[in-house]
Amino acid sequence: MAQESREQSNDTIFEDAVQSLRRGDKARAKELLTLLLKANQTNPVYWIWLSAASDTQKERIYCLQTALKLDPENATAKRGLILLGALRPDDTIKPFPISQRRAWEEKLLLKHEKPRERGFKAFVKSPVARLAGLAVIGLALVGAVVFGFILPRQANFIISDTNTPGPSPTFTATPTVFGATAIPTQVFTGPTPLSAFLDATYTPTALYVVTPRSAGAVDQYRIAQDAYKKGDWDAFILNMELVKDVEPDRADVYYYIGEAYRFKGDAANAARSYNEAIDVDPNFGPAYLGLARVRLMSNPRLDAESLFTDAIERDPNFGEAYLERARFYISHEEYEKALEDLALAEQLLPGSPEVYLSYARAYNEMDDPDKALEYAQKAYAADIVNMPTYRLLGELYIQKEDYVNAVEALRLYTTYETEDATGFAMLSQVYYLTGEYQNAVDAFNSATNINPNGLRKYYIYRGLSYVELGNGDEAVKDMEVAVDEDDQSFEARLGYARAFYLDEKFGTAFLQIEVVHSLAKTDEQKALEYYWRAKIQEKREDVGDAIKYWQALLKLDEEVMTADMRSEAEGRIKELVPPSQTPEPSSTPRGGASTRTPTPGTTTPGSGKTPTPSRTPTPGKTPTRTPTVTPTP
Repeated sequence: MAQESREQSNDTIFEDAVQSLRRGDKARAKELLTLLLKANQTNPVYWIWLSAASDTQKERIYCLQTALKLDPENATAKRGLILLGALRPDDTIKPFPISQRRAWEEKLLLKHEKPRERGFKAFVKSPVARLAGLAVIGLALVGAVVFGFILPRQANFIISDTNTPGPSPTFTATPTVFGATAIPTQVFTGPTPLSAFLDATYTPTALYVVTPRSAGAVDQYRIAQDAYKKGDWDAFILNMELVKDVEPDRADVYYYIGEAYRFKGDAANAARSYNEAIDVDPNFGPAYLGLARVRLMSNPRLDAESLFTDAIERDPNFGEAYLERARFYISHEEYEKALEDLALAEQLLPGSPEVYLSYARAYNEMDDPDKALEYAQKAYAADIVNMPTYRLLGELYIQKEDYVNAVEALRLYTTYETEDATGFAMLSQVYYLTGEYQNAVDAFNSATNINPNGLRKYYIYRGLSYVELGNGDEAVKDMEVAVDEDDQSFEARLGYARAFYLDEKFGTAFLQIEVVHSLAKTDEQKALEYYWRAKIQEKREDVGDAIKYWQALLKLDEEVMTADMRSEAEGRIKELVPPSQTPEPSSTPRGGASTRTPTPGTTTPGSGKTPTPSRTPTPGKTPTRTPTVTPTP
């Protein structure tokens, strides 16, 4: 009975939320849907409607992605994500129909919105009724579910200057993609995109320095604060300059003008404002921190330690100063000093995602990936909208060879950080390692479109993806860069040989496979070398050498190759060597592929050019660990 009562109550709340949304009261709708989600976070319908009530594109995408995870076949969620550009178009997903109402739509319509039942003929004959019917359906489908999708407003991400202490994050048994339940505990200044449906909420905090304003500056300062929250730095500076005219002896006014210039990337004007703050009050600690930050912006190699120390000595409770000095120590490989400062920062800024993220970076630099991942997950739990956390998580998952979670983290990261070329290159890497070859090519193309510099060590992944896709010409170009970047890489050399094989340049392919011979160290690598040497030599019509290496491959233990490789070798021996001359291999196949031998690539090396029917192995997918390229953040 109690369960039935709760269900009825939830239905009532849900109907009220739908009514609020149709009235345009998104705040009320969000509040009610949040209440429903706190009671049941696994209902995809609630998430879809919450996306319609959300104010920012980032919130909408998050809600729809959550709905799609709960219900992978949910067409409404897929349509929304496609419209928002967060999901590639799918021919199986049809546009929203407007000619026929579905059963669930009928339930969502309010009584006064339902058309009167006067018969089909009356409906057809009445233009007013037809227009009304279309309006109701359009309101139900487009206005509610897709409301806010067609004309999304861009979310404003505001840079916070301080962190306000809050409770430490907690973890629950609820599984998430990153292993930690996102429970926000860190409060910060600015919009709060994903907070509406979480157990605790983010709230805007005051600026670090709170100085009572004079009567003549109160209104102007209030306008400046609104501009600060919106990230409108020009408006903020303009209004704070007016406040400065009224209060020329207040150091915090100059400091916050400097902060706005820093957020704009204007280091020179920011430094001038910080120095003015110091001139007004030499004991104003935050100005020294600001000065250290902008000087490092102009010269990352600058020794700014003394400025950080000046800030701390003048304001020992300024947690941001400890945090920034810790980051400085990490960049100079002074990890023990960094950990000491982070411990102090954590005391002053409990629950800060930036402190956790800095811990993660420190431990990552100290070659402790487990500890680094632990703190990165804490940073994620403390603030699910902090994009650098996703980038670091992707890097750490690559190190741990957890490529599925790496794809998830980096795909989300690049959805929002669309100008980070290295982020897209890392995504290309994990797409290749998970066998999504076309996605790997697309991601790396995005990276080079943003900035082609500094990506040479990632060309191998697009090149190998082209190999798997059978595009020999493009593969040769990328593998040439990969070999030039690391000419002692087994994977790069073998990929280069395979690329030339695909491009039907068998002589050049042979020259590359000759180099591979000196680089093959493990039996798995030798198996790949023998396999491709035999195939190349057949194309060069050196049948004797081909037979030699097919036989050499069969003498290796079957555990070091795929079942397809062994089967092809046996087939080629039967065809090339008369039955009376066929030698017995030392290892008899026991049937089936080893569980630790990955499936070979799906692309035939001679696809479109040669009659070879076999599926070829991928060098990066051998039982040996492929050296992953860990990009420098």
